[in-house]
Amino acid sequence: MTSIAQSETAKSRKVLFYRHSVLVRITHWLNVLCLSFLLMSGLQIFNAHPALYWGQYGADARPDPSFISIGAVEDGDTIKGVTRIGSISLPTTGVLGASIVDGELAPRAFPSWITIPSYQDLATGRRWHFFFAWFFVINGFVYLLYGLLAGHFRRDLAPTRTELTPGHLAHEVAEHARLRFPKGEAARHYNALQKLAYVGVIFVLLPLMVLTGLTMSPGFNAIFPWLLDLFGGRQSARTFHFITASLLVAFVIVHIVMVLVSGVWNNLRSMITGYYALRVEPEKEKST
Repeated sequence: MTSIAQSETAKSRKVLFYRHSVLVRITHWLNVLCLSFLLMSGLQIFNAHPALYWGQYGADARPDPSFISIGAVEDGDTIKGVTRIGSISLPTTGVLGASIVDGELAPRAFPSWITIPSYQDLATGRRWHFFFAWFFVINGFVYLLYGLLAGHFRRDLAPTRTELTPGHLAHEVAEHARLRFPKGEAARHYNALQKLAYVGVIFVLLPLMVLTGLTMSPGFNAIFPWLLDLFGGRQSARTFHFITASLLVAFVIVHIVMVLVSGVWNNLRSMITGYYALRVEPEKEKST
């Protein structure tokens, strides 16, 4: 990477270097678009039957209870939302199970402000979901092809043996907990925690989300029946799909927090223009 601009200060120099290629930036923002619509339309689909099961048959397998359920129960003259995870029931009125619809509290697993469409419509939600699912798969395939051919994965995302040692990882966890982030030359590259997080999302969470989504399709079951065996049935695949999506949302939240606390404009600039700014000591500055 070659420095394109420098502004000297008394003790250090501000260096702009090219961090993200055009294709990485384009696929990143397309992923943001796709995943946003997939999440909101997926919650619309979930609202049609707000319960998750393990196994082949789900609700037909009673008396086996659902793994997770979000619903509403009567509470005198009104209703209250209840979210159940295993044997634990939590009151979630106003957010999950029961929320305001047209000015009144009404039964609804996820509130209208986070679903597409906002009103309950399974068919429309499925159309939105399938469209952006295929858009997401194509975009992901382009990114994977680029990452392999251009050496992006090997060069930028593969952690070294030193980075994977327990001592090094413990040090990075402690530094992140104190909101201390790499400076100078160290900021030119992703740290071990970033690499592990990105590798986990790219090669574990996202493929699982795609495969479990395909497993819920009867058409794909006819072509690839082994998917049902792999995930233990369509209902188990639906549960895995929901858990995977939830973990992905958790990753995005952490990612956004890290962007905010480590430098909003610098991080956004790198993903919009490709250039990332860092300060280095003049004697340590390198032309690479």
